[in-house]
Amino acid sequence: MNQKIFLISLLVSDYDQAIEFYVGKLGFLLLEDQYLAEQQKRWVVVAPAGHSDCKLLLAQASTEQQACRVGDQTGGRVGFFLQTDDFWRDYQAYTGRGVEFTGPPRHEVYGTVAVFRDLYGNLWDLLQPA
Repeated sequence: MNQKIFLISLLVSDYDQAIEFYVGKLGFLLLEDQYLAEQQKRWVVVAPAGHSDCKLLLAQASTEQQACRVGDQTGGRVGFFLQTDDFWRDYQAYTGRGVEFTGPPRHEVYGTVAVFRDLYGNLWDLLQPA
C-alpha cells in the first residue's frame, strides 16, 4: 500500500482574503483557483513554495456550522506545522509582513519554533527541526 496525505481542507471566510494571506504574507504558491459552477464554489489550492506534497484546500464556509469553525478547527491548539530550512529568514520575513506571532521564538529539543496565527486565528508552528 502506498498512501500519503496530500490535501488538507482549511475553512476560510473569504477565498480572496485567504489567498492574500497564504500567498501574499506566507509566500505560498497558488496552485489552483477554479470556479465550480455546479457547486457554486471555488477550488482553491495553495502550498508552501519549494514543496507541494501536502497542500491546503482553502474551503470557504458555506453553512452556519462551518462558519462557526473558521479559525477554530483544532479547538485552540496548534493544528498546522510549517517546516522551514531557515527559521530566522522566514520569521523575519513573516514579522515584516505583519504575521502575528503569539510569543517569541524558542529552542526546543526538536528544533527552533514560534507559533503564529493565520488571518482567522488558527495556530501554526513555524519550525526548523534540530
